[in-house]
Amino acid sequence: MSDCGCHMEAKSAAERKTLRILLLINGVMFVVETVAGVLVHSTALVADSLDMLADASVYAMSLYAVGRSAHHKNRAATLSGIFQITLAVMVVIDVIRRFVWGSSPESNWMMAIALLAITANSYGLYLLSKHRKGEVHMRASWIFTQNDVVANFSVIIAGFLVSLFNSRLPDLIVGFGIAGLVVCGGISIVQDVQQDRAAQKKV
Repeated sequence: MSDCGCHMEAKSAAERKTLRILLLINGVMFVVETVAGVLVHSTALVADSLDMLADASVYAMSLYAVGRSAHHKNRAATLSGIFQITLAVMVVIDVIRRFVWGSSPESNWMMAIALLAITANSYGLYLLSKHRKGEVHMRASWIFTQNDVVANFSVIIAGFLVSLFNSRLPDLIVGFGIAGLVVCGGISIVQDVQQDRAAQKKV
């Protein structure tokens, strides 16, 4: 009975359920933050929306990896990290564009949307808490969701500073900072994969 794989099947089913919920949440929040970011001229919100898209890709790839071999899980995590870094470059380009051409971010909307995003990501962290020490594809999901919460708080702070100083610079600085956070997350998971592969070779 111990060889039937029932435990692994139950574990895989739990992972799939969690990842499907997270994929839905991040997909919805990506649309909400993108539309809001464009309408209220906020680089920080646009950056945060791309972070949501990156996370949605992480969850999709992790969902693909559930129940598959270690090779598939490592490949899914690596692709997730590379996609994160690519999106971060896009955010930096947007920051430069808005710095050169100007922008007028609306602070109240920035803070309201970011608060909604924090609520969504906090729930995501709760769902992932039981999987955070699992295999590499689930650890990747945990890392990126943690980064999301930090990014959301940063957008709220940026909105407050935009209102306080009547300046677009806090929005641009936080947008650039979120890009840096996304890059760090991408590098972190790629390194995690490399360490995982090295450990597997030693076995």
